[in-house]
Amino acid sequence: MIGYLNLILRLVIWFLLTANFSLTNIIIGVAIALLLPGLRKTPTVLTDWLWVFYEIVIAIPQAYTEAFEMIFRPHNYEEITREEVKPRRTPGLIFLDIFLITFTPKTIVVKYHEDGWYAVHWVRRRRAR
Repeated sequence: MIGYLNLILRLVIWFLLTANFSLTNIIIGVAIALLLPGLRKTPTVLTDWLWVFYEIVIAIPQAYTEAFEMIFRPHNYEEITREEVKPRRTPGLIFLDIFLITFTPKTIVVKYHEDGWYAVHWVRRRRAR
């Protein structure tokens, strides 16, 4: 099941990059998704994938809320924090975590460190105390 989720993630990324749903592009996308290395390197738990999809659904209204906050109440302070990577993360789940952090307007991942953490840039309304 996890292998299928990794395959679907790769295909979604392919279709987002190409924006083409022709039969030829679908065949090319499936071939590339299957040929890329690391499809079944690390076992993950299905609940991790389901939790990430839940977080994506929650992030959409949060992104709109943050965008309106930044329009109507300026955010003048910035900081970079260190966020830990959740345990048992495959490269696909790490990609989705980075996507979620970067999806909201107030945060962006500046760097992913291989030793298990992200450097996250925050835009805040006032300085954190």
